[in-house]
This record gives sequence, structure tokens and C-alpha cells, in this order.
Amino acid sequence: MQLNTISPAEGSKKNRRRVGRGIGSGLGKTAGRGHKGQKSRAGGYHKVGFEGGQMPLQRRLPKRGFKSALLKFNAEVTLGELQVLGADEVDLLTLKQAGLVAQRIKNVKIIKSGELSKKVSLKGIGATAGAKAAIEAAGGVLA
Repeated sequence: MQLNTISPAEGSKKNRRRVGRGIGSGLGKTAGRGHKGQKSRAGGYHKVGFEGGQMPLQRRLPKRGFKSALLKFNAEVTLGELQVLGADEVDLLTLKQAGLVAQRIKNVKIIKSGELSKKVSLKGIGATAGAKAAIEAAGGVLA
């Protein structure tokens, strides 16, 4: 084998399709674009979701739901995290200093996830019904 005899594998190189080069090529006249219309013209296309002037689907369907801007100020803390924290009195400042909630948080709620065996006193913090029962069962109080 010589360098000048090497050639690519059969069928691996395909010629570029040259459209609009006469009737004999099979791709003359309209060059595979059909007849007339926006899609046949150079530079003529439409945005995603455009339905030819018909009211698009995303505008036909009703708007639904609402995402509160206040959600970013709310946080949840689990019973398991309270157990690990190990503080007797827990308030918002304690949780922020421990890194359990972000600094911008204004409202915290304790949720029933994990186990709590320590006596914990909560000040200015809400709790779900299950979490409240678990805290009181461990001898803690909610203020």
C-alpha cells in the first residue's frame, strides 16, 4: 500500500446536493421547495409556535396557577435537623446561625420528618400538626 493509493471507504463520501442547477439534475426549477408560499422563499420563515395566524395553542389555553413572591422567604426544618442542632431553645436567629435556613428567611415551619427525642422549646416558629405532636411527645413546647 502506498500513500497515493489510499482512498476513502466505498460510500463514506457523499457529494453535496446542488439544487437549482437545471432540469436534468432532478432538482431544478423549484429546487425541492415545492410551489410558492413562505417556506419556498429565501429568508421567509416564522417563529416557533406560529400557526399561520390562527390563535396559537399557548394563547388558547387558560392561564392557571400562581407562584407567590413570598415563597423565597419561607423555609422548612425537619425534626431530624432539630435533633442534630441540639439546642434547648430554638428561634429564627438560632436556625440562621446554625446554617439550617438562609439569612433572608422570615418564616420557618417545622415538618415531621425524622425523629426527635430531645426536649425542645420553639419560639416564633410554626409546626405542622404531626411535628407539633412529636415535639410535645418529646416534652417540648411551642411558644
